[in-house]
Parts: sequence; structure tokens; C-alpha cells
Amino acid sequence: MTTPFPFTAGAVLTAAQLNAITTLPINDQTASYILVVGDVGKRVIMNNAGATTITVNDAVFGVGDTIFIANKGAGTTTITAGAGVTINTSGSLALAQYGGGTLVALSASTFTFFPSGGIGYGTATGGSSSSITVGGQNYTLLTFTSSSSLVVAKAGLFDLLVVGGGGGSGGGNTGFPGGGGGGAVIQTTQFLPAATYTVTVGAGGSGSYGAASSSSVGDTTTWNPDLLIADGGGRAGDGDTTGSLRGGDSGGSGGGGSSNAGFDNAGIGTNPYGFNGGDGTVGNRGGGGGGGSAVGTTGSTGVGGAGGAGRDISLWLGQSAGTTYKAGGGGGRASTFGAGGLGGGGSNSAGAVNSGGGGSEAAGGSGIVYVRFKV
Repeated sequence: MTTPFPFTAGAVLTAAQLNAITTLPINDQTASYILVVGDVGKRVIMNNAGATTITVNDAVFGVGDTIFIANKGAGTTTITAGAGVTINTSGSLALAQYGGGTLVALSASTFTFFPSGGIGYGTATGGSSSSITVGGQNYTLLTFTSSSSLVVAKAGLFDLLVVGGGGGSGGGNTGFPGGGGGGAVIQTTQFLPAATYTVTVGAGGSGSYGAASSSSVGDTTTWNPDLLIADGGGRAGDGDTTGSLRGGDSGGSGGGGSSNAGFDNAGIGTNPYGFNGGDGTVGNRGGGGGGGSAVGTTGSTGVGGAGGAGRDISLWLGQSAGTTYKAGGGGGRASTFGAGGLGGGGSNSAGAVNSGGGGSEAAGGSGIVYVRFKV
């Protein structure tokens, strides 16, 4: 039973109505709605598959009036200030499905919205800014492809996706090198106080041809050094006997092993942020580098090992699945080059832009940092 709220002079309440004093009426809406004074003390709940708004106008409510607003529809509901109205909040006025909170009038034109469910998202600037939509929720996306700073203007939650630089491949005049490993892929959400944060984007490791000692691991990508570190991909094992031979190095994802006896072992990845490289096969092929979501392979007769697939981050970016991959492993070498993993370098091509491991005799791609927050 619902109590007849608000009460009127002379009303007589039954015992059942008094027992239901905390059961406030619900005002269900299926389209954009303008709040009215009769909504005070009620729960206004939106339900629409598309985007809607709830508008708060001036001179409708008095000091202390409260309204609980919630959204149970799949479309985002945005609480919108009418002319002359200010609505302050520590979170977001855009309510995703099942989001909600309490609107409190501080005056006829000034309101505070207190979001339910804890801390809301903050706001920040830096890198390259764009707008994306993920699951009906609007976000600002900041993309860092080079080292820079993130300036947090309002404290709150931020979604982070940090990828290390891809590892360089091995060289080989006399043998068959492996492919470089992809960088580590770390996805998390953090609370950040208002401050300036250092973003260091790791470079891809150098590739090698002939001079086996010249290739290198990918550099780490760091999000304020003590907070988050994505290791670079491991460099691959070398096939060239004129330099300092080595097997695949470990890293975010491991580098592929070479075809040289004793140096055919692959590098180890940092699971679950990256995967192992594929072992080389003595005498005839190098292994593929590990990727962000799969191991590299040893390949087949006469064909270098394939690089492991990179991490599919498409949905995180608001794209269709299978659109964007990061940190694929590079293909190993044999008489036929191995294919690069999704987001990695194939044959003797460089690692794909942003964190792919280098294909045989090629450099790895640089790292990347994404920061997003709800709007």
C-alpha cells in the first residue's frame, strides 16, 4: 500500500497507510519529462530504450524539496537544467540503465544531485579528445599516443586502458628469427584526485637484420609511474650467428624463439595482460611472438610461427566487435614468413600502430594510453 503523500490538512490515515510511510509513490515515465511540484517526495523512474531527458525548471520547487530520480531503461536519461537553473553534482547527470540518485532543491533555482551507488566519474583534459558512446552511455575519450600529461579538473572515477610498446623482432642472415611480442594490455578503473598526472607512452622495440644485438624489447607504458605499469613486449630470438644469440625475451607478451639450437625457447608473457611466444624449431623456423589475447605458435614446416592475436578493445571504445585490436604478436621467419597476430606485424612488417610486436626483422609498434569518463 502507498501512503497518500503529500499529506493534506484534515486527512485521516489508516494504520496500513501509516505503516507504509516509507513506501513513496512512483511516477513512471516513458518519454522525456519535465518535473512538477507534485513529484516532490516521489520516485520519478524513466523507462525508454532511447535517450531521454528530465528537465528541472526555475521557480517550481522550494528549499529542501527532494525527488528521487532513476533510470531503468536501456537509453541514457540526462537530468537537464532549465533556463536560469543550476544543478551541481559530484558525479554525472547522465544516468545509464539502473542509475539514479536524489535531487535536492537548495533554492528555487539551485539544486544538488546526489548520485546513488558511490563515487561518480570525474573530468579531465589531455591527449586527443573525442566523444564515444558505450552501451548507451556517453563518454569523453582521451587518447595518448605520445608522452604527455593528464590534468584532472574534477576528482572521480576514470576508466583506463594502458598498453606497452611492442617488442622488436630478431635478425637473421644465417638462421630464422622469431617475431616480437605485443605489449601488455591493462584495463582498470581508478579514483583520481584533482591533480596533474604524467603519462609515459613506451616506444616500440627496434628490429634487427643481421646485427643480432641491435633489436630490443618494447618500452613500458606508465600511468603515473607508481600507479600503473604496462610492460613492453619481449624481443624475439635471433637467427643470426654473427652476433650475440638469444632466445625470445619475456615481457608483456613473450618474444618468439629462434631456429638456432639452444636459443629456440620463447619468452614468457605477463598473464592475463599478455601471452607467451611460440618456440622456434631448430634448423628451419622461428616462433611467433605472443599477443595480448593469445600465444604465438611454432608454425609448420617451412613456415614461421604465427603471432598471437591482440586484445580486441572495440567494445570498450564503443565500436563494433572486431574493429580494433592492440598488442598482437609478430610473425616468425622461415622460408615463408609467419602471419602476424591481429594488431601485430606480419612477415617482415613493423608492428601495427600502437603496441603490436614486430614481424621478423622489424620494429615493434609504440604503446598507447586511453582515458575515458562519463559525461
